[in-house]
Amino acid sequence: MADDVFKALADPTRRRILDELVERNSQTLFEICARLTTRHGLGLSRQAVSQHLAVLEAAGLVVTRREGRYKFHDLNTDPLEHIVGRWLGPKTPESTP
Repeated sequence: MADDVFKALADPTRRRILDELVERNSQTLFEICARLTTRHGLGLSRQAVSQHLAVLEAAGLVVTRREGRYKFHDLNTDPLEHIVGRWLGPKTPESTP
């Protein structure tokens, strides 16, 4: 699973998508495309953004939910917390200066 997370984070466009979801969670594909275009000057097709979202979803960084005919994308930080915890581990009183 960590390999999928690193692969997903390796692409700058996917990192921008995650940045947009950090700023405003629960966005539709249309909203994400609009924000990437207006804020970052990225003229990606909806299909290209959808493919990036699929990679993020496969890595567990994005979860989707349907409400009626709309599909919303939400950030999931659990995989990142798992990776950080792997190397940093829990803080102990001895480890703090």
